[in-house]
Amino acid sequence: MLISSGATIMSSRLPILKPRGLIRALNLLGFYKTRQNGSHAFFKHADGRTTTVPIHAGKDIDRGLLKGILDEIGITKEEFEKYL
Repeated sequence: MLISSGATIMSSRLPILKPRGLIRALNLLGFYKTRQNGSHAFFKHADGRTTTVPIHAGKDIDRGLLKGILDEIGITKEEFEKYL
């Protein structure tokens, strides 16, 4: 029998986000929007890291793309989740 301690267990999977949520987290991490070309916004950090976020109406940022963005900006899933 399992007894719940009331603690929340974080999922080991990355979340599926709306582009707005990802952009909010990037801003909190110190990234700023440098330009936008069509439906792709380009973000830069003061230390030179960059990434691109697709902004398509009605489309979410799936786990694979989010993992690629996190790898590109050099942060872990755990660190990123602090900014959601």
